[in-house]
Amino acid sequence: MCWSATADLMAGAGIAAVGVISTALAARRPRDLPLAALPLLLGVHQIVEAAVWRAGGGAGPATVAWAVIALPLLALWVPAGVLCAAPPGARRRLLFPLAAGTVTAAALAYALATRTVTADIRGHTVGYALGLPRPELVVAGYLLATIGALLLSGDRGLVLFGVLVAVGAAVCVALWRQEYISTWCAFAAVCSMVLLAWVRRRRPPAPGASPDRSHRAA
Repeated sequence: MCWSATADLMAGAGIAAVGVISTALAARRPRDLPLAALPLLLGVHQIVEAAVWRAGGGAGPATVAWAVIALPLLALWVPAGVLCAAPPGARRRLLFPLAAGTVTAAALAYALATRTVTADIRGHTVGYALGLPRPELVVAGYLLATIGALLLSGDRGLVLFGVLVAVGAAVCVALWRQEYISTWCAFAAVCSMVLLAWVRRRRPPAPGASPDRSHRAA
């Protein structure tokens, strides 16, 4: 992942295919659809980054599209999706990550509308720059919205996903400080494939299926 246009393209296509399957499996449980579609979104995101590689970085349409998905869209998508799928007892505490995601997404959307985002090919990684005035606050809000929502979800599968993404964030900061956003998004895209198992576990039995058959199928 992130090592070349070909790697991003192949990985993105595979992850997006998993997302298509996950979304189809969640069709009978609409509240799970936003999270079930997350691998599809992140797979497309990797394919977009393949276009950034092909363009040699810069500030072109592919770079802007990548940043829109990575920054404001995911900051809002993840906590909103977790809130939709969470059990009733967890929804009140999830309002805090959702509020953080809303504020963070608004700030990032404003920055993208008023500043120029650029991509720089750095060996086998891509570095993105937006020139935020207080990046530490934005990063804190982003992590609270995304990882925080998963860890507070009250669902074991989503907590596992949150732990994996949190570990990935720490590793990416340690190894690729300047290319952190790109490498972490790639790591999150791979980890999002665990959502397929989460969807399968939560999928209601088909109409007319006996409890024993449903149990064996699961």
